Amino acid sequence: MNRAFSRKKDKSWMHTPEALSKHYIPYNAKFLGSTEVEQPKGTEVVRDAVRKLKFARHIKKSEGQKTPKVELQISIYGVKILDPKTKEVQHNCQLHRISFCADDKTDKRIFTFICKDSESNKHLCYVFDSEKCAEEITLTIGQAFDLAYRKFLESGGKDVETRKQIAGLQKRIQELETENTELKNKVQDLENQLRINQVHTSPAGSVTPKSPSTDIFDMVPFSPISPQSSTPTRNGTQPPPVPSRSAEIKRDLFGAEPFDPFSCGAGEFPPDIQSKLDEMQEGFKMGLTLEGTVFCLDPLDSRC
Repeated sequence: MNRAFSRKKDKSWMHTPEALSKHYIPYNAKFLGSTEVEQPKGTEVVRDAVRKLKFARHIKKSEGQKTPKVELQISIYGVKILDPKTKEVQHNCQLHRISFCADDKTDKRIFTFICKDSESNKHLCYVFDSEKCAEEITLTIGQAFDLAYRKFLESGGKDVETRKQIAGLQKRIQELETENTELKNKVQDLENQLRINQVHTSPAGSVTPKSPSTDIFDMVPFSPISPQSSTPTRNGTQPPPVPSRSAEIKRDLFGAEPFDPFSCGAGEFPPDIQSKLDEMQEGFKMGLTLEGTVFCLDPLDSRC
């Protein structure tokens, strides 16, 4: 069984489920920035990204620029990165888009996570300096992911599977409707042929109108030919032909139109919501990997 959440060394959760589902856990950190990466997971991937952003931050520091401070709000709805003073949301990373999270085991400050951007679909690596609580933040993101995944399975995840089953049933219903229509046409053709044979075997010269034959249910068989189609009009011309049956709307034995899953399904299951659920299901199935690693490998890595 695939687990949505994995970590090399299992540790107990630090917060109650209610704190992450009904509220959020705030943390203060310095934001070193984000950079595009090629893969959604991997220690070497984030290590290169951290080294790159640290180098860029040292250059800005030498130019007199300070590392910006941010507030992180972690909940089952994602990781928000806000301005600590104005509370303006700078980035909103949904949990099902976060695939990898790691913290530095040497100085307990640096942590990072990889998130798939919602607009460009590129993988971005976010790097933070968290004042010696990197592991706690990493575990909090892992707990929020685990709770969000369970909540998804209890609600939307089951809906995805149910809708797939409904789509299969709708397809089968449509196939049965087609078979039903074909069988009705065959029965009608046989009844028409039987009526023609009865007309040919009637006594010659008889002008007495013959009552229409009935089927086994004592019903008059349907004929696509109108009773007035063979009667000329007063000016001697034939009436316009009756439209073919194929041009009419086909109906079943109860007079209802055949079921169309494409016309009624769209209103019941909006495509945008279905697409969103599929995306969330794919993200949660990929899972979140938490990992402790070493980022400070260079003498350059002094306090930012």
